[in-house]
Amino acid sequence: MEKRAAFADREGRIPCPGTSAPRPFFYNCQDFIARIMHAPRTPTMIEPDLLMLAYRSGIFPMADSRDDPEIYWIEPRLRAILPLGGFHLSHSLARTLRRGRFSVTCNAAFSDVMEACAAPRHIRPGSDDEGGSWISHRIQASYENLHHLGHAHSIEVWQQDGNGAPLLVGGLYGVGFDRVFCGESMFSRATDSSKVALAYLVAALRLAGARLLDCQFMTPHLASLGAIEMPQKRYLALLQQAQSSEGASGLATGAGAAEGLAVGDGAAEGGAPALPDAFAALLAEAAAAGSASSPGKVIAQLLTQTS
Repeated sequence: MEKRAAFADREGRIPCPGTSAPRPFFYNCQDFIARIMHAPRTPTMIEPDLLMLAYRSGIFPMADSRDDPEIYWIEPRLRAILPLGGFHLSHSLARTLRRGRFSVTCNAAFSDVMEACAAPRHIRPGSDDEGGSWISHRIQASYENLHHLGHAHSIEVWQQDGNGAPLLVGGLYGVGFDRVFCGESMFSRATDSSKVALAYLVAALRLAGARLLDCQFMTPHLASLGAIEMPQKRYLALLQQAQSSEGASGLATGAGAAEGLAVGDGAAEGGAPALPDAFAALLAEAAAAGSASSPGKVIAQLLTQTS
């Protein structure tokens, strides 16, 4: 989910319409190339149907900095995914989940999660990383709009501050469609908080019938949680399968997304629940178990079955 330079050619990117930078090498996205060459250039956000076409084509946007007005379309040679049956639940993470150190929500603070993901990162001495953000203001506006339309979702991890008020300490966000979820970015301000967010996401995606969790670029953090890397050609085949699966309409929900609700307005067509509904079902299962259980215990038990 974290973005790094891993582009298809020397430049490895294509700006939105209106500039003349060279195109990268694309594998199988002629429709997207034709569309972007004729799309209107807007200064504030990417139009939603163009953004969704990009994801369906295996492409995603980035910027060079927080204030960069340009959008670059990326298709890596190597793609990271996290097999939903292969999430690595360590003993320490399972213990954290069972103890209920954090409370976790879905779609309760999408904009706050994006702001946290876009914040400058702490850079280790000697690193070549400049600590900047690929999430420009324009990209943030585009995903917030996509969230209001029900196609982008967030997982928030909370901890009580000294006064007992909820404090956002971790989370992630991404784009959901058909039986695919594309993780965009995550952040952590407390030990294990981003891991907890990902654990809840994986459990909800499994319940929602998802087939593919795209992590985009491999990182040591994702590898430790079970992510694997593959050529883009193989990724595109999996992407196509997930889009053509029976009832493949379940990970987006329109109603409720803009309200900050944990639950959408019912399951999507084809019988598969939308991601917020699947998340709510996990919480309901814990509540039905009474005081002897908790959402974290339910998540840990579910993930232990295949980890």
